Amino acid sequence: MVRAVLMIFMLMLAGCGNQPAPESGDQESSAQYDAALATRLGADDYGMHRYVMALLKAGPNRDQDSTEAAKLQRAHLDNIQRLADEGKLVLAGPFLDDGELRGIYVFDVPTVEEARKLTESDPAIQAGRLVMELHPWYSSAAIMQIPEVHKKISRKHP
Repeated sequence: MVRAVLMIFMLMLAGCGNQPAPESGDQESSAQYDAALATRLGADDYGMHRYVMALLKAGPNRDQDSTEAAKLQRAHLDNIQRLADEGKLVLAGPFLDDGELRGIYVFDVPTVEEARKLTESDPAIQAGRLVMELHPWYSSAAIMQIPEVHKKISRKHP
């Protein structure tokens, strides 16, 4: 399953990375291009940005009673919110199939090592309820707008 998810991401990236740069005379591209937004989002010439993706997987210690599991989940969600508020986490969410892969994080940090340090702050990781698999990832810089937009469309917060 992990390999299948990674393969999908790799195929997406391969398709993006092979696109030719727009010609300077390309009217459609120049009419839509927003240099200020690209700079604010840290976009390269292709509108892309480097991230670190974390695949959250079920950890070896999942035998907590329901009360302790609920406390860990609350602490996990609070940690997600803290990382998002700090601008380090731009995307997070659970998988809905109750499999080994539990969710993903996308960190706006330059290195896997920095992402590793951030994941170590998660109480669910500390308790062994979750483990992280980290990978450098290249995707649209527009992802950087998710936290801002999410605040505008959420009636409830975790």
